[in-house]
Amino acid sequence: MAFEFTDSNFQDTAIDNDGVAVVDFWAPWCGPCKMIGPIIDELSNDYEGKATIGKVNVDDNPTISTKYGIRNIPTILILKNGEVVDKHMGVVTKHALAAKIDAHL
Repeated sequence: MAFEFTDSNFQDTAIDNDGVAVVDFWAPWCGPCKMIGPIIDELSNDYEGKATIGKVNVDDNPTISTKYGIRNIPTILILKNGEVVDKHMGVVTKHALAAKIDAHL
């Protein structure tokens, strides 16, 4: 199951993290977000111990969403050592997202 990033834990788990964090910005009412949700869950299991992969509900966590200028969902950010190194907006295949993650591990 994917990690749940929140306004209160984001600093410790994504920004201060020495490694790769994959952050899926989503909302429960978003159709495309529902399509990508299972992919994020699968990747979370596939990359356990290698990367922190999780989701941010934009409705419940407006501070993070505003900080990163999230205007469209789903938006996926890949952070390495706290810095954004890749960004994808919209639906993506598991294979394509895994390739992006692998490029930063």
